Amino acid sequence: MAEVGDCIFCRIVAGELPAEVVARSPHTLAFRDLDPQAPTHVLVVPTEHVADAAALGPEHAALLAELAVTAREVAEAEGVRDRGYRLVLNVGDDAGNTVPHLHLHVLGGRRLEWPPG
Repeated sequence: MAEVGDCIFCRIVAGELPAEVVARSPHTLAFRDLDPQAPTHVLVVPTEHVADAAALGPEHAALLAELAVTAREVAEAEGVRDRGYRLVLNVGDDAGNTVPHLHLHVLGGRRLEWPPG
């Protein structure tokens, strides 16, 4: 697991690495995924380092709510709210989580298959 100082998403939040930011709130940042899996593919991350959804506890309730609100605002701004969008949290290698910093995927802009292909 990466140390906080080596975390790519922490570095994006700190402005050390570039990203196409599409939304922000006091405790979240939303930016376009570099390898989009749908026409709209935005990552919403907390500005504090949390490893993944498995590391969430009751003390993160407000942060989790803020992630969801930011994701909804992204869906509205991207024009996918009315047709539908998917929110995804991946935990661990088998789920394809490649960055050990909690991030919520906002996917939309086309019909999404279930189960995912």
